[in-house]
Amino acid sequence: MTDAVLVLEDGRTFAGQAYGARGTTLGEIVFNTGMTGYQETLTDPSYHRQIVVMTAPHIGNTGVNDDDQESARIWVAGYVVRDPARRASNWRSTRTLDDDLQEQGVVGISGIDTRALTRHLRERGVMRAGVFSGDALAGKERDELLAEVLAAPQMVGADLAGEVSTDEAYVVEALGADGEKLETPVAVVAAIDLGIKAMTPQRLAERGVRVHVLPSNASIDDVLATEPDGVFFSNGPGDPSAATHEIELLRDVLDRKIPFFGICYGNQLLGRALGYGTYKLGYGHRGVNQPVMDRITGKVEITAHNHGFAVDAPLDGESTAPHDDGRYGRVIVSHVDLNDDVVEGLQALDLPAFSVQYHPEAAAGPHDAAHLFNRFVDLMNQNQKGAA
Repeated sequence: MTDAVLVLEDGRTFAGQAYGARGTTLGEIVFNTGMTGYQETLTDPSYHRQIVVMTAPHIGNTGVNDDDQESARIWVAGYVVRDPARRASNWRSTRTLDDDLQEQGVVGISGIDTRALTRHLRERGVMRAGVFSGDALAGKERDELLAEVLAAPQMVGADLAGEVSTDEAYVVEALGADGEKLETPVAVVAAIDLGIKAMTPQRLAERGVRVHVLPSNASIDDVLATEPDGVFFSNGPGDPSAATHEIELLRDVLDRKIPFFGICYGNQLLGRALGYGTYKLGYGHRGVNQPVMDRITGKVEITAHNHGFAVDAPLDGESTAPHDDGRYGRVIVSHVDLNDDVVEGLQALDLPAFSVQYHPEAAAGPHDAAHLFNRFVDLMNQNQKGAA
């Protein structure tokens, strides 16, 4: 029985069954190649305003629990799966995925050929789409549905970090080897929440770092008030070219030579703060199986990604950061994606600043890049010694 339709902005449609909530949802449609971790994907704020297609065919078999959430809610605009599980079967499960989607009003569709849909998006690029089911579908012609899709906002030019960031600052305390709170942390970090995942400050806390998580609209005075040894910029949704406040904040940090580490959206913002451009990828990188070359060590890491924009910087050799007054010095591209040569990391040579385009906290895996948190701690320690 067909009671739901997926409509792409180029006019292609897929008919299937309603999954999750019934109604209408609009957004940019993207695909995720992860075989596991659907709960972490759904609660990743970077997916705000996106309809996510899972390329793994069987979704929902381990249900949902309260421990694997990366934020307090589901952020995806819509969900597309091939074969939803008929029942959840896992000792950690407390409810079904379908129930969670319904409770949070996330409109989805199942029973469609996600392989054909993914191939279409790889060939045509990501685009706007809509999922329609229930009363939202009844009596409507295809052209009416397509008109709704075409009226939806584009991702290019979207400034979304403020829509997903925390409203109030909060602290994640440093932990010792026994998991107990450290009274004297190894370092203090001001983390700007652009759509931060819960596991990120946790990974820093596990290394003895006290983390002050600040809203995306924080000022440099707010950052300095935490007396930070380092500043961190998180992942998040939207077009980095639209994040003018966050870029200016980052330049204030770089001017003060405070050690900086950025991931995903934070990598793109470092690129723009240094003066490089950013651009939209054809279909982006989303999943937990992206091979990245660390050009400094020569190691290849399998990494977790969720991004549709990338930094436009010279791949080979040193380049002078092209900011108007040239005050940021030399930069190298430290990491590159082995699938398509996209910039996956930046290293400033004349400033204590680096970034990667992927997610080293890697919930739900892999963990090849977890050492980057150690690198950030080492950078802060070196800076502390140099200032002593």
